[in-house]
Amino acid sequence: MDDKKIVVVGGGPAGIMAAISASSPNARVVLLEKNSSPARKLLLSGKGRSNLTNACELDAFYSRFSKSGEFLRDAFKRFSNRDLMEFFQKRGLPLKVERQLRVFPVTDSSASVLGVLKKELEKKKVKVIYRAEARDILMREGSIKGVILSDRSIIPADKVILATGGISYRFTGSTGDGIRLAERLGHRIVPLQPGLVPLEVRQDYPSVLQGLTLKNIRLKFSSSRKEIISEVGELLFTKTGVSGPLVLSLSAMIAEWLRQEKSIQLKIDLKPALSKEQLDARLLREFKSNPNKNIANTLKALLPSRMVGLFMQISGISSEKKANQVNAAERHRLLELLKGMRLDVIGTCPIDEAMVTRGGVSLKDINPRTMESRVVKGLYFCGEMIDVDADTGGFNLQAAFSTGYLAGLSSDSGTVLESG
Repeated sequence: MDDKKIVVVGGGPAGIMAAISASSPNARVVLLEKNSSPARKLLLSGKGRSNLTNACELDAFYSRFSKSGEFLRDAFKRFSNRDLMEFFQKRGLPLKVERQLRVFPVTDSSASVLGVLKKELEKKKVKVIYRAEARDILMREGSIKGVILSDRSIIPADKVILATGGISYRFTGSTGDGIRLAERLGHRIVPLQPGLVPLEVRQDYPSVLQGLTLKNIRLKFSSSRKEIISEVGELLFTKTGVSGPLVLSLSAMIAEWLRQEKSIQLKIDLKPALSKEQLDARLLREFKSNPNKNIANTLKALLPSRMVGLFMQISGISSEKKANQVNAAERHRLLELLKGMRLDVIGTCPIDEAMVTRGGVSLKDINPRTMESRVVKGLYFCGEMIDVDADTGGFNLQAAFSTGYLAGLSSDSGTVLESG
């Protein structure tokens, strides 16, 4: 009996894991990557440190996905976060768990993660072809016969796994090719939108504060209709707005909200651990203990230095004014700023700047038990090109590895990839 010919299109985390799990003595696996090197987006993940997954319990895992947690249940059962951690650790890459249960390699280098994956591809004898851009799938009498490349050459295939990613971070090669191909083959496509994306604001404050990170703050987004209050965490000012874990985690909801609202009010609580009364008492103590110190220098005990001048500007208080000259109305203005510095959100940054793509191949057209298409037999999907997205913290990368594992396993049924 001839060996199965399985072609994986896309050399990111999902595609690489699919190629590894599809490999067996009865299958010949070819991995096609249109770039000259694999997993460019993986190398950027976790700010170059690669936040591989999250160590939380699986029940909590599902809840971190915007709407696709239940769809992923089979994939996570077959290859969970614990399985992924064991996969890397047993191949010589020690891992560590940091705050919010985020999992990183001890090396703090995404290159070490890719190194493990590349060695496993070699061990499994997967043939990797670079600079190979898939343009179409060759079909005859309803059966897959191969993948047609941009140079019109054909890679024979009995099964094809599409793992080409979304359209975020286009410079890494994620340009939506596989999604367009899936649509031509008759699959429904959920409109593509930015996920985990910075927000743009009307004010020019962020340009003054660009690059400044605020820690242990809380955000409140509100309009006349509703409000969203964040957990305590971090915010980063960008040239045109705000980013950071708190913003990115809520950005999908804010993007949906902005379709109904022209702008959304954002208030930054710089001192969420203190009530207004407690903070007012703190201000009074600072002013009384340094009565002849100018107000700008006094505020440095409460604010990052870069924010002090902006606070003076917004509050209308002279930075040269002495602490003992600040009246009750002026102190109240400072208090309101500290507990609710206001910005008006007017949109999200372009999808090119998003960490992940929302939307993609509809889950209705994919069998969650196998990742096989319900439209084209022998075609499988995995990774970011399907309509799956999650919060920050390693959840999206885990989804890529898990769906890739399941797609590869299903394409060569009977193959078992042991975590060790």
